[in-house]
Amino acid sequence: MAYCIFSYPGESPRVGLRAAGRLLDLSLLAEEGIFDFDSSVFYEPYLNEYIALGRAVHERARAQVQGWVGESRGGEAAWTELADVDFHLPVRIGDYTDFYSSLEHATNVGKLFRDPENALLPNWRHLPVGYHGRASSIVVSGTPIRRPAGQVKTNEMTTPEFRPSNRLDYELEMGFVIGKDSRLGEPVPIAEAEDYVFGLVLFNDWSARDIQKWEYVPLGPFLGKSFASTVSPWVIPLADLEPYRTAGPRQEPAPLPYLLHPDPSTRVRAHFDLELTAELTPAGGQPTVIARSNTKHLYWSIAQQVAHHTSNGCNLRVGDLLATGTISAPGDGGYGSLLEASHGGRAPIKLNDGQTRAFLEDGDTITLRARTTDGAVDFGEAWGTVVNSLK
Repeated sequence: MAYCIFSYPGESPRVGLRAAGRLLDLSLLAEEGIFDFDSSVFYEPYLNEYIALGRAVHERARAQVQGWVGESRGGEAAWTELADVDFHLPVRIGDYTDFYSSLEHATNVGKLFRDPENALLPNWRHLPVGYHGRASSIVVSGTPIRRPAGQVKTNEMTTPEFRPSNRLDYELEMGFVIGKDSRLGEPVPIAEAEDYVFGLVLFNDWSARDIQKWEYVPLGPFLGKSFASTVSPWVIPLADLEPYRTAGPRQEPAPLPYLLHPDPSTRVRAHFDLELTAELTPAGGQPTVIARSNTKHLYWSIAQQVAHHTSNGCNLRVGDLLATGTISAPGDGGYGSLLEASHGGRAPIKLNDGQTRAFLEDGDTITLRARTTDGAVDFGEAWGTVVNSLK
């Protein structure tokens, strides 16, 4: 099942479900009385109220929708074409945290700025590194991305200046939506961590590398990240991904006990086999797939990220969004950002129409996609086009 928030032209947003390439209006099913719970949640402009009903209700909803579809009740009235509706931000996001959980990405970036033999900082293999981002600037797929301006200081400059970023980048990520509240002051044990996750989304954490480089010492990302992030309109429940569990990388040294999957059978199935791609299309040009990766390459699992996030007693709330950080794969074709692919801008990549890119130009469109290896589960797209700079 792929949940979304959509609206018909001129009407209010409501909850929908994608099936067989079409959209099923769950509010119309609610009017037919097929649900045995408070189905007013399907008239809400966000999924939060439905998510908060809990996993047992979600499973009943799934069975009841499948039964309705199987019996062909209601005919065509509840179905519509995807192209005939508008999609909206699927979740009311209270808080957003971005992690840095790909070994390949962290290593690639570390080599650009540090001694290649010491690409990873000392803490990286011991904990899922992350930072608290800005929820207000997360936008749904298709929203234009305005090039940010900020303080920039290159190595050749003696003092910084305020100007539009000319090192604008994308990041190929997945996000996961929190499905129930945790209690303030009570860490979530890793064995229970996935119980707090409702589902996954595609995520692009746009980055202004030149702004970030100047500002991030000593407190980390700020204005170089907070100007925009793009999320797909589709939320895939974690339950739908059970058949695609897989082993993640071997972790050395072994994590501390609170991050150690307690059951070996769980540990080797803590990741998901989801194929990822990033495509760049210049204005009026041809699309080029510039990255191919997979969520199985994440070093830190979703459960470990949740357990670490709450380990100090920080509480999670329904609708919070946690993102994995850039997911890069081994090899040149697996770079999940232009920073990596262009080796810090020193080696621009070539596009299919002969153009080159070190970083994004105005008019460029980045489209992220994710699907299971058999194509049975499709996350759709998370795309955005870079438009003219802030004045």
